[in-house]
Amino acid sequence: MPETKFNFQLQHTDGSARAGELETPHGKALTPFFMPVATQATVKGLTPEEVREVGAQVILSNAYHLYLRPGVGTVAKLGGLHRFMGWDGPILTDSGGFQAFSMGPLRKVTDDGIRFRSHIDGSEHNFTPQLATANQEGLGADIAMCFDQCIAYGASEKEVRQAMERTHRWAQSCFDTHQSSPTGAAAGQVLFGIVQGGTFSELRDESARAISSIPFQGYAVGGLAVGENKEDMYRFTGQVAELLPQDKPRYLMGVGSPEDLVEGVARGIDMFDCALPTRVARNGSLFTPEGRVDINKARYAEQQGPLDETCDCYTCRKYSAAYLRHLFRAKELLGLRLASIHNLRFVLALMERIRASILEDRFDTFRKDFLDVYQPTDEAARQAQKERWLQTRGG
Repeated sequence: MPETKFNFQLQHTDGSARAGELETPHGKALTPFFMPVATQATVKGLTPEEVREVGAQVILSNAYHLYLRPGVGTVAKLGGLHRFMGWDGPILTDSGGFQAFSMGPLRKVTDDGIRFRSHIDGSEHNFTPQLATANQEGLGADIAMCFDQCIAYGASEKEVRQAMERTHRWAQSCFDTHQSSPTGAAAGQVLFGIVQGGTFSELRDESARAISSIPFQGYAVGGLAVGENKEDMYRFTGQVAELLPQDKPRYLMGVGSPEDLVEGVARGIDMFDCALPTRVARNGSLFTPEGRVDINKARYAEQQGPLDETCDCYTCRKYSAAYLRHLFRAKELLGLRLASIHNLRFVLALMERIRASILEDRFDTFRKDFLDVYQPTDEAARQAQKERWLQTRGG
């Protein structure tokens, strides 16, 4: 890993909204930012150059999937994750806790870790905090995440507390492992802790205080966007953010709807990730300033101009909405790629505009103007879609 160490500098605040600069061994990133998801060392359908062109600064890969295939040892032998996938910017890796949780009956949780069967070949594996940390060190990520226990929305307070306390113990184990490893903290990689506690206010307070008592170099809000309504997600995000250190980056995990990014920033969040922009793009659902639209609709059949006249992405610069609709109707792979480029650019451009509004002390106005025009996906439809996605998450 390069010699540059990790550093976070808070540059400006506008209310609770924050603008800063994150320095990592593989370059700097301006906050707040959104991380495209490259689960298996690729943002589906796009080259690293295309991901960079749409404005991505940091990407997220998943240690669970890379552990299973091609293997952490293989990636390490090939020069680490950056060289392996051809991405020279910062990389954050998720530990695999959420993926192990989503395995359902294929996994068993104990105080030592999570035992599960591979969704690829059925082989049995046991993830512990120590192994999850070592995996991320072997991959060579700039930012590693603690191994935590996620729990399903709707679980009892007793179950949520048990998972939260286990997460706290695992966090300390991850921290101790990382601090003592020559390929971890000593090599410039940093480790973020994760706050859990479900939708129980007292547990969220307790978890935020417990996790922030460990000197991680960043903190994440986990266990949200898993089925709760948006009002609860926003409320608990703000509650936790208020309790986290001001001088450390805050990361809201698994959130990527445009309205959620705006509301997350309003509550003091610096970092986001989600597969949503590319996942819905592959289904023909595209972001516009007014909300998501379905490119398969007949009204686009003869639209000569781009889908979004205000968008500067490659897709909108080069192709008509009619052509994009044709590609989807004909089931051409180019349609999936062009739609993914557009959705990622929409989200990343939104983050750029949010940052500019914070630096110019006009974030509240920007937020109001954006939300007055942008129409979120219907809540019931969103919940149903989320449930379907969670059921297929293992692969």
